[in-house]
Amino acid sequence: MKITTVTPADIRRALLLREEIALLDLRHEAGFATGHPLFAANMAADRIAIEADVRLPRKNVPIVLYDDGEGLVTAGAERLAALGYTNVRALDGGLKAWRDAGYQMFEDVNSYSKAFGELVESRRHTPSFSADEVAKLIADKANIAILDVRRFDEYATMNIPGSVSVPGAELVLRAGQAAPDADTTIIVNCAGRTRSIIGTQSLINAGVPNKVRALRNGTIGWTLARHTLDHGANRGGAIGSFEGGPANARDVAYRAGVRHIGASEMAALVAQTDRTLYRFDVRDAEGYAAGHLPGFRHYPGGQLVQETDMAAPVRGARIVLTDDKGVRADMTASWLAQMGWEVYVWEGGYDGALEIGPPHVLPKPDPAHRYRRPYEGTGVDERAMQAYLDWEYGLVEQLRLDGTHGFYVI
Repeated sequence: MKITTVTPADIRRALLLREEIALLDLRHEAGFATGHPLFAANMAADRIAIEADVRLPRKNVPIVLYDDGEGLVTAGAERLAALGYTNVRALDGGLKAWRDAGYQMFEDVNSYSKAFGELVESRRHTPSFSADEVAKLIADKANIAILDVRRFDEYATMNIPGSVSVPGAELVLRAGQAAPDADTTIIVNCAGRTRSIIGTQSLINAGVPNKVRALRNGTIGWTLARHTLDHGANRGGAIGSFEGGPANARDVAYRAGVRHIGASEMAALVAQTDRTLYRFDVRDAEGYAAGHLPGFRHYPGGQLVQETDMAAPVRGARIVLTDDKGVRADMTASWLAQMGWEVYVWEGGYDGALEIGPPHVLPKPDPAHRYRRPYEGTGVDERAMQAYLDWEYGLVEQLRLDGTHGFYVI
């Protein structure tokens, strides 16, 4: 199969001009995590048949494939062509050419979401407590509420003692119930840094009356400080926003440049077949299963901000979010807009015909091919944890050197 090639400079130009491009790394995730361009997305060659239709909804979207000398590109292009994709090219010289051009290589997974989180903290000086400070507050029975913003399964595996599960985009919707006393200090934690930074700043941006602090470095920092984690917790935060929360969330989205649309505008976006359109329902799985708008894929808002490259690998595409209460969509959209996405919130629609049924979940990859995150599970590798934190601390400078991100912080 004859494959047209593009240069690293061509890709950089497309990113700077915000043209649509899906830059796909065909290695397994473990290889991808060793280094890749900032806006590359991982789609292992042997998973194209499983993932492409969901992650690449437009068949003529510009796709650029690369590997690092493994010989995966031809097979990957053939598989995409067999699925009907018509605009598939290869990175001339592969990943080596990218490195040789002097362009930045980013390690780990969800790198640009994590880099964005670090940029938010550096620009907004997001406040935080150390693990020792939080441990002392717990020991002193202080007036605190610890809100864990990870997925519920992550929380159930290991959690800060006494914490409650309130996944990221749910914070503004549930903080009033989790901490009804305005004198309660809210502490937001995740596994490492990104989700706690974004969660803490979400509450601050939305004007929560409480004092809010991130748990610095999350469960990694807790573990490195020799504090004990609990396991098997099942506490979930109930719905109940603080006064003014929903209106404030809408204002935050407005300040970030998010536009709210109705059915006619939505129809116009769908009709524009020369642009990729992602549609995400950012509620929890239970709400989605009970009734969702046709054509919308389930992706909880906190995870959508954390792993945008997995949800929407076409950089420069459009994103429409929906949420029956509006708050989760507004807060999620506010972050995606700051990450450089053209993002909309669809208002209403829930009084019409809804589809019933659980979210479609892509099959998980072979564990042997997966990158082992230093912050997951119950195993403790302190050197890997510290190395991960050190990598995150350097991401703001790496963004500066790369120069393609287009992020801003309100």
